Amino acid sequence: MSKGIIVSGMRPTGKLHLGHLYVLENWARLQSEYDCYYFVADWHALSTSFEDNSSMRKNIREMVTDWLAVGLDPEKSVIFVQSDILEHAELHLIFSMITPLSWLERVPTFKDQVQQLKEQGKDINTYGFLGYPLLQAADILLYKADAVPVGEDQLPHLELCREVARRFNYLYRPVFPEPQGLVARVPLLPGIDGRKMSKSYHNDIALGAEPDLIKERVNAMITDPARIRKTDPGHPEVCIVHEYHSIYAADKLAGLEDECRGGRTGCVACKKLLAASIEEVMAPIRERRAEILKRPGYVDEILAEGARKAKAKAVETMKEVREVVFNE
Repeated sequence: MSKGIIVSGMRPTGKLHLGHLYVLENWARLQSEYDCYYFVADWHALSTSFEDNSSMRKNIREMVTDWLAVGLDPEKSVIFVQSDILEHAELHLIFSMITPLSWLERVPTFKDQVQQLKEQGKDINTYGFLGYPLLQAADILLYKADAVPVGEDQLPHLELCREVARRFNYLYRPVFPEPQGLVARVPLLPGIDGRKMSKSYHNDIALGAEPDLIKERVNAMITDPARIRKTDPGHPEVCIVHEYHSIYAADKLAGLEDECRGGRTGCVACKKLLAASIEEVMAPIRERRAEILKRPGYVDEILAEGARKAKAKAVETMKEVREVVFNE
């Protein structure tokens, strides 16, 4: 029995952080259950960063190195760069001919993201940004994915993908499956200041950070503002450090809560424990990353082989698409 197909991608917009780790661990787990296509979404990165592409190639190599360090295996997954497979753009163009504009305008994340980007000084009023979910649909359907690992905030994008597949299949003939969402429990780690973890907010902890940097970032975390002295009773439910402990020290959580509420453990000791817990996770990632970097050209070789495999599947799909669209 053949495995199902998984497709997912990530934008190369800078160094990955701790919030990406759980996504990548889920990707790695899925490798044993599905035929996986994991791509670097460089065209998607241009939709919000078209003014400055100076770090694109560097970001691509660094990101794929992190993927490998976390556990993605090029023997089990097809790992490639989106723009190396021009069929993504061709299928996106065909989909743009049949997709009502209203479908794109109603994607709930569109207006929210426009507002967020304006707050960051970016005015995004381009077709590329509006059509971002449609290019995502092409990315997914080009490989006839059966399932897509997504967070809950991405479910509307996946529903649009299914609607596009249904419309294409109705207008021509059934070509595309309607992929299902695999919503894994991926913790939404806050940044050290309590906001969403983001490089643009400078509140992240870089994936594979050195021990000194981990300590520095943890020490900068906001704790219970009402707790002035170590002996004051704490309120762990309002503390970011406690939120991290629920992930990195889950087996000690009940005891840590009691110690905090009883004023028996101070914030300094609590942060020290958290830094040690994060370092335990980071150390093997750093070691694997260092080994990968000792092999010049290794990442480029993986991407070239991944592009070859992805291209074969993409060409096969587009041959079928052209046959039904242009009556070839």
